[in-house]
Amino acid sequence: MLKKIYRSTLRVVLKPVFGSTFSIGFQRHWSHYLSVAMIGQRGARANLQNMNGVPAERVTVGDPAADLAILYLHGGGYNILSARAYRALTGRFAKASGVAVHVPDYRLAPEHPHPAALEDALSAYRWLRKQGLRHIAIAGDSAGGGLALATAVALRDAGEPMPVALALISPWVDLASRGETYWTHVQRDPQLTPDGVTRWARAYTGDLPLDHPLCSPLYADLKGLPPMLIHVGSEEILLSDSLSLKERARVAGVDVQLREFEGLWHDFQVQAGIVKEGAESLKTLGAFLRGHLNRSASL
Repeated sequence: MLKKIYRSTLRVVLKPVFGSTFSIGFQRHWSHYLSVAMIGQRGARANLQNMNGVPAERVTVGDPAADLAILYLHGGGYNILSARAYRALTGRFAKASGVAVHVPDYRLAPEHPHPAALEDALSAYRWLRKQGLRHIAIAGDSAGGGLALATAVALRDAGEPMPVALALISPWVDLASRGETYWTHVQRDPQLTPDGVTRWARAYTGDLPLDHPLCSPLYADLKGLPPMLIHVGSEEILLSDSLSLKERARVAGVDVQLREFEGLWHDFQVQAGIVKEGAESLKTLGAFLRGHLNRSASL
């Protein structure tokens, strides 16, 4: 019953705003207001930091492992939201993993189209390496999930040390919106609409095609990427992105796992303080990353 009520609430307060009618400026203000009102993780601390010129937050709970790090790339369609708006989720991620979670405020479109967000994510990752951290995992949700995957692809192509694992929450990896659920799930999704995400996509890609592999990493070569765990809701229009990514990663020889949460919507983990499956998902994702980080550190 609680999930049904919450889904109906999202349909009223978010879906109209995330369409193509409201301005990006209004979307930013509205989503920030709602995000900072979410129930946070008790004991979480967020400290400001500068990661190679990229403003960021370091989110911790208790005494995290000193030699491990998680780079978390927030969602928001590359157009909205921030590290501050994500403290409720990143605090729980820090609790679940026992690792410091570093959340860069990468530059947003339309003011800063691709490759700005990718450049900032790479700068943040390289900054962690410069701090002596050799065991780093990358996580992200929605656009941040796509950016996490694109960051791993770019690091591999540059011949740089790779993250030990990827945790992806409802990753937006197909900005061309070619998956069937963009149309079959229009009424089921309580938050997103095809026209809304297409506007964000065009603002981010600029003059590039929507299926450019570093904007839509579903179309990138995925060979040699680290293990990845994908969590996605059954009711979202981006479901096809996760299902297609799992298949393409598997064919490329990547160790990939996917869990589809029945009856849940896009980024339900943001409501982990209310929706029990959100807390369960973050606990599983955090344990997955901590396990790979620990194995890397023991080698």
